[in-house]
Amino acid sequence: MGLGGRTGSLGIFVFPIRKSQAPLGYTNPTNLFISGSSLISRVLQNNDLVLTDTESRFIGSKGSLAGAHDPQPHPRTIMNQFFRLQENNTDVKTEVIAGITTFMTMAYILAVNPGILSATGMDKNALFTATALSGAVATLAMGFLARLPFALAPGMGLNAFFAFTVVLGMGYSWQFALTAIFLEGIIFLILTVLNIRELIVNTIPLAMKHAISAGIGLFIAFVGLQNAGIIVDNDAVLVGLGDITPAALVALVGIIITGALLAARIKGALLIGIFAATILGIPAGITSLPDGAPIGAPPSLAPIFWQFDFSQVFTMDMAIVLLTFLFVDLFDTVGTLVGVSAKAGMLDHKGNVPRAKPALLSDAIGTTFGAMVGTSTVTTYVESASGVAEGGRTGLTALTVAALFLVSLFFAPLFTMIPSAATAPALVLVGLFMLSPIQNIDLTDFTESIPVFLTILIIPLTYSIAEGIAFGILSFVLLKLLTGRGKEVSLVMYVLALIFVVRFFV
Repeated sequence: MGLGGRTGSLGIFVFPIRKSQAPLGYTNPTNLFISGSSLISRVLQNNDLVLTDTESRFIGSKGSLAGAHDPQPHPRTIMNQFFRLQENNTDVKTEVIAGITTFMTMAYILAVNPGILSATGMDKNALFTATALSGAVATLAMGFLARLPFALAPGMGLNAFFAFTVVLGMGYSWQFALTAIFLEGIIFLILTVLNIRELIVNTIPLAMKHAISAGIGLFIAFVGLQNAGIIVDNDAVLVGLGDITPAALVALVGIIITGALLAARIKGALLIGIFAATILGIPAGITSLPDGAPIGAPPSLAPIFWQFDFSQVFTMDMAIVLLTFLFVDLFDTVGTLVGVSAKAGMLDHKGNVPRAKPALLSDAIGTTFGAMVGTSTVTTYVESASGVAEGGRTGLTALTVAALFLVSLFFAPLFTMIPSAATAPALVLVGLFMLSPIQNIDLTDFTESIPVFLTILIIPLTYSIAEGIAFGILSFVLLKLLTGRGKEVSLVMYVLALIFVVRFFV
């Protein structure tokens, strides 16, 4: 802060000056001390700087202690303005807790994705780095561009298709599969800029959007129960109740602990539940403590970085693989955006996702970058709902997740020690939260309630958000047509229905 102001005089003298003799710009030392103390108190309390008339005398508007520079906005003020925290009825603490919660429920991908993709012969250590980096970059884009509380990372299901279908099943190299992912990302970037992806998102009927939210809720609850071994496969009836193993017991206790915390309205209940279950897992033998130092440099990306094979770009096989990646990623992302937005109460009066275009752009950026560093398709994660359940409403939640992805690069052993049974309680209870939008569905209108029911049912049973959306849209269009209400269906919905018919029957 500069001195001098309009008068160029400090205005405080070491000898007594009568009030009538005070030079222009004189500031009484007592008033100066009181004003300064007041300002320091405000700064220590992290409040915005709003000057009173007395205080402004030594800052610069009236007194000789005028500042040559205007006071800088408080960092929290800048953050509030950019992320609109007050408008979204949230604060920094809530957003950070939400981000930590989201990260903890999806941190399993740091261990699972390298395990799946390494089956193709890719370097497992390099895949860990690629997974963390792609998640960080894509989620960072979501936080800054869309300012939404959604996290991204290499998608489950898509990584299995990459490894077990394209590479091990069809016999193509992992370089071929990475090339398809890279081209998919470029195509998605173009479709997003042209607003085609956003158009698809916004033309899905509101009832269907609520159904997608509920279907995703059942899906992630199902995943949580499977991860804990509570639900297992059964040759006679497809699925059945598993044995009461240590993992299942830890998960069940975790559900009760987390449920009690939620009932008591404890902030951070889901995160506390994850930590509690992880600790319980130590004597149960399911939480493996890291061997050696928990901190180290990230593994090198060199074995998988920019490993593309463009020699077969114009082949029919590439077209089939590319279109499959496009289809699944498009509707998985759309479904997740719609479902989590509905849960957060973030859909507008028309039921559209706010800032859908930058959100979809972030997804496309993540997929393109992910292919470059050597991982499968990056998509928006349904586990984002866990952070939303903790109160996350802005991009600050996403930035927290991105930061933790970067931190995880140096603490790999610590993040991979969290057992899936410890994250299962959060997934199960978030599934409960995501059922709430179905109360807004008119179940008496069978042209909507039947597609809604099919969507909710198919998503968890097929382990695919995209398949659930396909069944829902097809049945919605057909029922509207057969009841003479075809005008209620948008052109885009007709086009999507036709695409699904071709996909299923041709």
